[in-house]
Amino acid sequence: MWEDVTLIAYPNNHIRRKIMKKRSKNYNSAATKVEKSKLYTKEEAVKLVKETSITKFDSSVEIAINLNLDTKKADQQLRGAIVLPKGTGKTNRVLVIAKGDNAKAAEAAGADYVGDQDYLDKIAKENWFEFDTMIATPDMMPLLGRLGRILGPKGLMPNPKTGTVTTDVAKAVSDAKAGRVEYRTDNFGNIHTIIGKVSFSEEDILDNLNAVVNQIIKIKPATVKGDYIKNISISSTMGPGIKISINSFDK
Repeated sequence: MWEDVTLIAYPNNHIRRKIMKKRSKNYNSAATKVEKSKLYTKEEAVKLVKETSITKFDSSVEIAINLNLDTKKADQQLRGAIVLPKGTGKTNRVLVIAKGDNAKAAEAAGADYVGDQDYLDKIAKENWFEFDTMIATPDMMPLLGRLGRILGPKGLMPNPKTGTVTTDVAKAVSDAKAGRVEYRTDNFGNIHTIIGKVSFSEEDILDNLNAVVNQIIKIKPATVKGDYIKNISISSTMGPGIKISINSFDK
């Protein structure tokens, strides 16, 4: 890849340099297999996403859904989690912040790390982040609040909406290990999450794709007017986006 410099003129006569990276030959070759204006069936899209993977490693398969939401309204700010029926293809390292019986239950459920203030100090003082998911019991949240500025930007702060603040730590750990993914709308009403790996079979990717889309349909806010889902697309890591017809899904 190499960089192409474009000069852009602004009304105040300032000239700024906009640097745009050229796409790699592999990307361009993969992109020729995808018709930009075509809406594929979900089956066609899944087949294409495997064919257009360009990385040497096992790429993730990602979904992007654009929703007709006004995210300034609290009830249209969607956030939650779902356990993918075929998993994520990733190893999820789980840290549980709990005490007593809850800590024992977390250990029995297979949590990678279990503790309370000791791990919070380790994060704060040593910048330790050897985990992918943090689960906490409600009584631990006052302690965790002090780390909000550290955990929040990394997407690691436990939240009741995603099932990571709970007294049922055994289920939370089991779900995290089984392939739980979180979703959250951004300011423009978009949701992004992974739905597996390119190495998955087409059937397994389809199962996960259906699960995510059905979940988003299920939680449609009652106040939404007009079409709820605007666009759906999937892609592999660094691969081209593939648009899917909304009619491929039950609505």
